[in-house]
Amino acid sequence: MVVDEYVMARPAAALGRYVASYSGYRQRGVAPMRHLGLPSPYLTMILTLDDPLVMAAHPDPRQPPGSFDALVGGLHLTPAVIVHDGRQSGVQVALRPLGCRALLGMPAAELAGLDVDAAAVLGEATVAGLRERLAAAPDWPARFALLDDSLRARLTEIDIRPEISYAYQRVLRGEPVRSVAAEVGWSDRHLTNRFRAEVGLRPKQTARVARFDRARRALHPGTLIAEVAAAHGYADQSHLVREFRALAGLTPSEWIADQFDFIQAVQLEPAHDEAHD
Repeated sequence: MVVDEYVMARPAAALGRYVASYSGYRQRGVAPMRHLGLPSPYLTMILTLDDPLVMAAHPDPRQPPGSFDALVGGLHLTPAVIVHDGRQSGVQVALRPLGCRALLGMPAAELAGLDVDAAAVLGEATVAGLRERLAAAPDWPARFALLDDSLRARLTEIDIRPEISYAYQRVLRGEPVRSVAAEVGWSDRHLTNRFRAEVGLRPKQTARVARFDRARRALHPGTLIAEVAAAHGYADQSHLVREFRALAGLTPSEWIADQFDFIQAVQLEPAHDEAHD
């Protein structure tokens, strides 16, 4: 029997500052597949339910391919490559960069460009126990509720410099770095250095990835690429195509074909969009 599920949901309200969304996936009896993990404004945590996650390539080419029962991936500017042989299942958590300290005990910058074993971040017993409970849960809502409970239990209130928090939200919206630096009373260089030390990307890189992420989410079969480019601040269609090649390694048309041959999402609730907080 073929199983092909993909479900998204929001976290509990208390986690909204730290987590953007959850997704659950289960495939069995489908064709072997190659999937791209594209740059996005969020760190990624994946907890598998059975077979390991097979990383054929990491964003940092110096990391060798490998398999993971659970993984945490930092912000990155090039795609990861994930493969499976027709069977995979797990839950994925989209972590907000400024929530990383409160949930993981470290700034997002420490994970920038890296994929690491989640046990090295959360502890082996924590990861093993959570995976066991997730696998035993009867359905996706129950698994997402388990994630809510587990992540709430980890929360440690840590104050991020207000200048960084303010700058981060403004940068996500595409505000020029110079203007943002002036608003918080810092030089361009000081803002860039402090921002990168917390987030892991420079402000301009963060804005670039956020715009790319919004544009790719607007692309669907039948969508006019030129209209998406205009709606998301690209100079023209060629500009958007160049950004896709740089950040995804393929064109928008190729990504649409790849994505919509992968799986169709069934949303329990709309995923939270950080750029519009």
